Amino acid sequence: MARGRLRIYLGAAPGVGKTYAMLEEGQRLASAGADVVVGFVEPHGRRPTAALAEGLEIIARRAMEYRGASFTEMDLDGVLARQPQVALVDELAHTNVPGSRHAKRWQDVEELLDAGIDVVTTLNVQHLESLGDVVRQITGVPQRETLPDEVARRADQIELVDLPPELLRRRMLHGEIYPSDRIDAALTHYFRVGNLTALRELALLWLADRVEEGLQRYRAEHGITTPWETRERIMVALTGGPEGDTLIRRSARISARVPGSELLALHVVPSDGLTHGDPATLAAQRALVESLGGSYHQTTGDDIPEALLQFAEAENVTQIVLGASRRGRLSTFLRGGVGHRTIRRSGPIDVLVITHEHAAGSTSALRLPHPSRATGPRRFWTAMLLAAITLPGLTALLVLLGEHVDLSLALVLYLLAVVVVALVGGLAPALVAALAAGLLADYYFTPPMHSLRVQHLADVIALVVYVVTAVIVGMAAGAAARSTYQAVRASSEARALSRLATAMMHGQDLPALLEQVREDFGLEAVSLLERDTGHAAEPRWYVVASTGEDPPERPYDADVDSPVGDDLTLAARGRPLSSDDQRVLGACAAQLGMAYSHGRLAAHDAETGLRAAAEHTRTSLLLTASRDLRGPLRTADEALDGVGVGVGTDTRESRNLAIARSSVRRAVQLLSDLDELSRLHAGALDLYLRPVDLDELLTAVLDDLGPGGHMIQCSLPELLPDVIADAAVLTRVLTALAAEAQRHSPPDRPARLTGKTRSGQVEIHMTDGTNDEVQGAERGTHPSRTPDSLTLRMCRDLTETMGGTLETAAVGPGFAVTLRLPAAASRRPITPSAPSPTEDQ
Repeated sequence: MARGRLRIYLGAAPGVGKTYAMLEEGQRLASAGADVVVGFVEPHGRRPTAALAEGLEIIARRAMEYRGASFTEMDLDGVLARQPQVALVDELAHTNVPGSRHAKRWQDVEELLDAGIDVVTTLNVQHLESLGDVVRQITGVPQRETLPDEVARRADQIELVDLPPELLRRRMLHGEIYPSDRIDAALTHYFRVGNLTALRELALLWLADRVEEGLQRYRAEHGITTPWETRERIMVALTGGPEGDTLIRRSARISARVPGSELLALHVVPSDGLTHGDPATLAAQRALVESLGGSYHQTTGDDIPEALLQFAEAENVTQIVLGASRRGRLSTFLRGGVGHRTIRRSGPIDVLVITHEHAAGSTSALRLPHPSRATGPRRFWTAMLLAAITLPGLTALLVLLGEHVDLSLALVLYLLAVVVVALVGGLAPALVAALAAGLLADYYFTPPMHSLRVQHLADVIALVVYVVTAVIVGMAAGAAARSTYQAVRASSEARALSRLATAMMHGQDLPALLEQVREDFGLEAVSLLERDTGHAAEPRWYVVASTGEDPPERPYDADVDSPVGDDLTLAARGRPLSSDDQRVLGACAAQLGMAYSHGRLAAHDAETGLRAAAEHTRTSLLLTASRDLRGPLRTADEALDGVGVGVGTDTRESRNLAIARSSVRRAVQLLSDLDELSRLHAGALDLYLRPVDLDELLTAVLDDLGPGGHMIQCSLPELLPDVIADAAVLTRVLTALAAEAQRHSPPDRPARLTGKTRSGQVEIHMTDGTNDEVQGAERGTHPSRTPDSLTLRMCRDLTETMGGTLETAAVGPGFAVTLRLPAAASRRPITPSAPSPTEDQ
């Protein structure tokens, strides 16, 4: 017997509609002629879900007793005896009551599948066994009912039932998921937006992995060898050393093997100053990263592994690529390598250590500490030169003094020289000077002379105490020098940042601010660059502001650059900057970015203010013109009435007078519409929304139109609900639309007003006599030719204020509009006092 097929409806959380989708599929299969039974369904008190199971054959559940309580489970034997084509079984990860044939429901489903029965079932992503730890971290709730991933992977079809977190919480608030006594607790704990979003992402990623497995099987069947892997975010750490290019290319190859993955490069500028990258090398590596489709980032941190991991956690990095250490084994043992410390703290993030040709070998010797920026490279070499001159000179002087100098005096003078060297260059030169002075004292002033051997124990002790004392004094002097340097450095940095902030407060423009930065750092030229985001294939930059000779126009052309954001960077050309200088330059760049952003906002606000002032002026002029024109038009109307006395009714003069009178009254109506529109936009229109009876409203509309003119044919259904509107405003709108329809109607064809109900709204169609078919206004088979006049604009704005819509639509050259308003809940027949379904005015 062929094995049955398994179909799973997967959801991120309870309430997304898995059971409903399963029952819908069962109804669809049953209507197509399949033999479908409900093996087990749990509607959880949701009436729409329970109603959907009606009409399907339901296998009665099997009652069971456990610890004095009654339970019901799926009757597995009953379903097997019934032998349907399809069985609907809810909650695949459910744990059966003890005493059942199988411990888990998925085992019952396996037996059904082995019997050749197709099964449609449901599953929440939090029940997958491989995701149990992740779900517990997200929700804080351990999952007791789990399903082996292999069972779900063997499914023939998995369909995701998805709802946005906000909609799912709204369903919860309406009581469509849990009873009312559980809603508040669920919303504040499990059903938080963050939890639901994370579970939704888990479901999407897990299902994407299953889709990828299917694609891999397809490629294997068709001989496609290109690999497909899980989406990754790969970060490569750059030190600015020569190994960076190797690491970038290796990381790019790893990223290329994973569709949809992202490549990020990060350079950490250490604030302790022990190491710093070459700016030119970093600029070249940044260009290489971006050419390979990655993005370059830079951060500052005292602890490099901690800075790497903080950035990785913030960017959801899955793999960190590091280069093998260039330091020797002894140095790594004493201090601990960056790679080792990063691996130890990385947690779930994978760390790949890539070897390269610049990595240290096993025979590397212990290196001296790099010259510290606390004294600077120049002072380091100055101190070394001072030691090289002072110690031989002092030794020569002491040798000339001969018998007047003993070991104790020599050691004291040597100690003084070591202190001077330490004050100039710090610890490293002091250590070298102390060792060299000890050897000189042993060779020239310790018996036996001119030999490194020591004859008396007291001399050995004196030399050892001297070396130890010199090292300690050198450390103290170096620390003092470093503290002094750091204090001076901090004062200089604060003064530079303060000057820049003061200049910004005084409103200096960007070129002046850039010039100040250029002077502070001794650079040749500085530019503030912004990326044109409209050219994603190849980044295009343009200069916001610049100063100096030949300022850089791209970050790659600069000797030093400091990104402000994704699309803004400060680029400079000139001398290489130390990491401390780069850190301060980054702070200055951030301030310049703020100044640029504030300038743009100020310009936008000024432009908005000008537009508002122009709009206010235009509105005031229109209102003034409306008031000034109303009197002359009323006088012209009265004069036309006086001229018409004694003129024949069917003469050319009478027709011209009628046209003139109609035009004047049309102008008066337009002025009235303009006043109404101005009041609406000024917020001076008060609305009272309530159910309004259309048949009563149409009586008022026909009265407002007055006698004469063309006829209007009204056609409304017997049962038409009230609309939610303001009666006075709606009367104004319908009167204006009816007048427009009359104006466009031929003399022998009346305008038409029809209504109907659709999707909880009442639709009112107003057409002129050229549109004989009422449905013509709905079909909209041709672009509307209805002119968008001032009256139509007023009617549209008034309708939208009441919560409705007004659209122009026509099948021909005539006038046709459709007005939609919310329908009230109740329906009632048209009363006898209203116009008949077909009434002419």
